[in-house]
Amino acid sequence: MMKKWGYPLSAVVLGSSLMLSACGSAETPKEEKKPEATQPAATETPAATAAVDLKAPIGDYRKWVIEQTDQLVKATESFTAAVKAGDMEKAKKEYAPARAYFERIEPIAESLGDFDPWIDAREGDVPDNEWRGYHKLEKALWETKSVADSGAVADQLLQDVKQLRVKVESVEIDVKMLVTGAVELLNEVSTSKVTGEEERYSHTDLYDFAANVEGANEIFKVLKPAVDAKDAALSKEIETRFAELDAALAPYRKDGGYVLYTELKPDEVKKLSQALDALAEPLSKMGTIIGG
Repeated sequence: MMKKWGYPLSAVVLGSSLMLSACGSAETPKEEKKPEATQPAATETPAATAAVDLKAPIGDYRKWVIEQTDQLVKATESFTAAVKAGDMEKAKKEYAPARAYFERIEPIAESLGDFDPWIDAREGDVPDNEWRGYHKLEKALWETKSVADSGAVADQLLQDVKQLRVKVESVEIDVKMLVTGAVELLNEVSTSKVTGEEERYSHTDLYDFAANVEGANEIFKVLKPAVDAKDAALSKEIETRFAELDAALAPYRKDGGYVLYTELKPDEVKKLSQALDALAEPLSKMGTIIGG
């Protein structure tokens, strides 16, 4: 959950710490600055590189967001139906995969008003009388172990998700939103997924982790032509770091999903965190490179 709204200051500090940590842990900063590696790209056709048209990639990204939201509605319909029917095992099974659709498009949801807190707030993020959404049902399923009184929460969640689907049709997407969104998705992973605090009852954090990274990668694909034109070496590094992070996640995939976060050992969490840091540093440079 991207908690600009009511998010503790510590999370902002953690988000900033990620970038500082990443800057300190990057493996090849000096090589990036070598004149022979960067000068030709910067001097060949500056006028052309400044005018990369991203209209088509942004249009493709909009279609992808709509498709993800369609899937979110379908998955939420099934999940909430299981909750209302009292089928806790089915609801538990469908909880994390359904939420993944939302996690991939979180920057868009956040730009549309209160959908992020409505759908994704954790206990304590908002006043108790305003708390609703997926995490409230998560607590009922795994902590309270009863969904007998959760019908209204399930209905409200489905209504909010359907309303989000309507709103994404008209969302305005520009380069600045995309650059900010990609970086915030990785900050989201560092401040709540790597720490295991996002899914405090279900421990399905790796689903969220992977979905946030997938969402950031989709944004990078949109911006890649502009990054290629300005700094091909940076673009290649970002691609490499995404691949490395995906490889770091691979051992924890199981039965089409992911193992519980509580199954990871401290050194395994550290390895994931390091792969995340290695991606965050070059990705954070996109705004400067392409003017986002």
